Parts: sequence; structure tokens; C-alpha cells
Amino acid sequence: MLWTIFVILLVMWLLGLVGLPAMGAYIHILLVIAVVVLVIQLISGRRAI
Repeated sequence: MLWTIFVILLVMWLLGLVGLPAMGAYIHILLVIAVVVLVIQLISGRRAI
């Protein structure tokens, strides 16, 4: 579930970066959210034994 959110936020950030450069602050907020989701997933994810 968190990987899906991460991918969606990352794609939205990339589209915003290319398509709407005037919205710089909001685009970078999306990137920060995507990175936070990735870190949460890596920390709380199941670890292989």
C-alpha cells in the first residue's frame, strides 16, 4: 500500500516538475512526502530472515 502511494506521489512530482515549473514549492512538498513514505516503508516493512 505504501509503495503505491510512493509511486503515485513520485509520478505526480515528476509530472509537475516537467509540466508546471511555476508551482515549485508544491512540487517539492510532494517529493518530500514521497521520500517520507519510502522511509516509513523501509523501516516498518518485513525483513527477510
